[in-house]
Amino acid sequence: MTVSAKLLPARGPATLAVSLLAMCLSTALHAQQAPPVTASEWGGSGLLQTPTARMNTAGDIAFTASHNSPYSRYNVTLQPFSWLEGTFRYINVSNIRYGPSIAGDQNYKDKSIDFKLRLWQESRWMPDVAFGVRDIGGTGFFSSEYLVASKNFGPVDASLGLATGYLGNRGDFSNPLGIIDDRFKDRRPIATSAIVQAGKFGVSNMFRGPVGIFGGLTYQTPWDALLVKVEYDGNDYKREPRNNNLTQRTPINVGLVYVPNRNVELTAAWERGDAAMFSLTLRGNPGGASAAPKPFDPPPINPAAAAAQRAEAGQAPALALAADGPATGASGGVEPDWATVSSQLRDNAGFRVDQISRRGGELFVDGYQVRHFSPAKGLGRAGRILSSTTGEDYDWYTLRTTRLGMPIVDMSVKRDALLGNLDGTVEDDVLRRSTDLQAPAEVDREVLYRAPHSPYGGGFSLGYRQNLGGPDGFILYQVAANYSGSFFFRPDMWLTGTVSADLLNNYDKFKYNAPSRLPRVRTDLRRYMVDNDVTLPNLQLNLAHRFGRDVYGMAYAGYLEWMYAGVGGELLYRPMEQPWAVGVNINRVQQRDFDQHWGLRDYRMTTGHATLYYAFDARERIVGSMSVGRYLAGDYGATVNIARVFDNGVTMGAYATKTDVSAADFGEGSFDKGLYFSIPFDHVLPRSTRARAAINWNPLIRDGGAMLSRKYSLYNVTGERDERFFYDNLKSITD
Repeated sequence: MTVSAKLLPARGPATLAVSLLAMCLSTALHAQQAPPVTASEWGGSGLLQTPTARMNTAGDIAFTASHNSPYSRYNVTLQPFSWLEGTFRYINVSNIRYGPSIAGDQNYKDKSIDFKLRLWQESRWMPDVAFGVRDIGGTGFFSSEYLVASKNFGPVDASLGLATGYLGNRGDFSNPLGIIDDRFKDRRPIATSAIVQAGKFGVSNMFRGPVGIFGGLTYQTPWDALLVKVEYDGNDYKREPRNNNLTQRTPINVGLVYVPNRNVELTAAWERGDAAMFSLTLRGNPGGASAAPKPFDPPPINPAAAAAQRAEAGQAPALALAADGPATGASGGVEPDWATVSSQLRDNAGFRVDQISRRGGELFVDGYQVRHFSPAKGLGRAGRILSSTTGEDYDWYTLRTTRLGMPIVDMSVKRDALLGNLDGTVEDDVLRRSTDLQAPAEVDREVLYRAPHSPYGGGFSLGYRQNLGGPDGFILYQVAANYSGSFFFRPDMWLTGTVSADLLNNYDKFKYNAPSRLPRVRTDLRRYMVDNDVTLPNLQLNLAHRFGRDVYGMAYAGYLEWMYAGVGGELLYRPMEQPWAVGVNINRVQQRDFDQHWGLRDYRMTTGHATLYYAFDARERIVGSMSVGRYLAGDYGATVNIARVFDNGVTMGAYATKTDVSAADFGEGSFDKGLYFSIPFDHVLPRSTRARAAINWNPLIRDGGAMLSRKYSLYNVTGERDERFFYDNLKSITD
């Protein structure tokens, strides 16, 4: 506190800050709870302009919009782990234009990525300590590196940090790393090299330049919904990007934060001594959320009630007589009407049946799940239906998932353990030991029922594409009505396609596609979006096959995506009970005409990749992949993708691609990169569904590092082999 006092200039705002601090201390006895973690105007957890070492709960996603003239900031912050925070943002600079050579009088927009990593967690005597980097993936206009500590004292949360770059532009003392090398003493100006630097990580400029001090307090007032923030800003605004310098009358910023609930934050502040700042933060935690209630789902079958009803009626343990007359079951009962059982499995358990068979005391149901996001939930509901219709005829029930004609996995549950867990006589750990997830084995089975062949399936959906933060408009978007359908000549051979009709589209504003030294394999985006209102994004013939216990393959030909047609194939080796898999794909493609009908352009390329997938065996589930190969522009390189997958299926991830294309040839962005998150609709809708929403943020569309967008990925097709996801959600087996 003494150090902070020395840093405050003896002016009116400083007196106000000291008064507020005195108020905080004098009322500490009235509000002893620690203030909640709130967002700065830059999106991540912090004070006003500056970050703190605090982190939000893992699974948190927040959107923050703030305005402090001339900057309007739009930030999305992801908390994939309790120790890692990531933010991507767009900044609209109202007093700078792109200029006539790019986008006329459009306001300049800057894009950037931040991350913050916790180094030490707070204890009784030690503070939270975090290291962070701001603007690591943009132009570098606002780039900064910092180390910050935060400590709680009852209703006061205090932070103190050191920064190089934008956050520390005041330069309170010289860089101590200058003792090691003189290069650390000065920081290269970004404004003079923004075009060259755009999109680079800027490692060569990190930790350079003078060091600035920043910090402040958050005070929890006696009114739970109101917080007070007092901040000492480490920036003096004399070296703003593109010489857009601002007046700062005092480094003290003061703000009020209204938090009516966990999901909303409203902030009003007075900064730099002469500027108002307002921000709104909307926050949620989909990673830690439970599925929404499902009032529109049919209730699960109650086996005990069904058994009691049969006993009262003096009936055999069967649902109905078979169509061709009675048949003897495994325990001498009347054989069920398997067509009716199949219908019940589809309607109640969400399992579309291909065939039903038996082997000794085990009943097999081949098919695939179409409704329930958790495979365990579908297995539990199916087990209750089968118990109600077959009584004690079978000891085990096995659902064999078969996709695209390929057996993927056998999910089994012991009848007695399932029923005992439902009535409370069997513990959860016993039920867990009484379930099994195995690779499908070729065994002799007696077929009891085969479902009628239904070769065609299809439906309507809405499609949405967008590009954010470009010079031609902050949001370029297209909304389309799509009809997709598939015709199966046999289970492993089918024709699939999509017809798309444009509903809303403003891509006609997209004029600036930037110069490119590579073949335009992606940057002709505008032409593909506006040249025709009705398009055929996809039409391809596919053949799939399971070559062995753990080996899957697929071949395909046709219009593979909206920009490319061709032929290709993929092989995947995914061993059961292993965290890794290996796949390879190769494709010969030709660029399509802009109208996305039948014509082709002259550009041809052979592209493909070898990919290693790995699910790290950690308490917090991390899934990563590395793909190495040739991209659409003929460049060679690698793509690294890493994601946090929560137990409920919510996914937060990032990817980066680096190829043999130089930064100059690649153009603005230097290399391809992006962030994404995906949320299952099952957690928000009142009816079970396997659909999900995916949002991908790719700051720039360039031609280097561009992959073919294949309709099918064998790793995704075989996703139900994920043993950890099955057992992490095993509790849903009784839902």
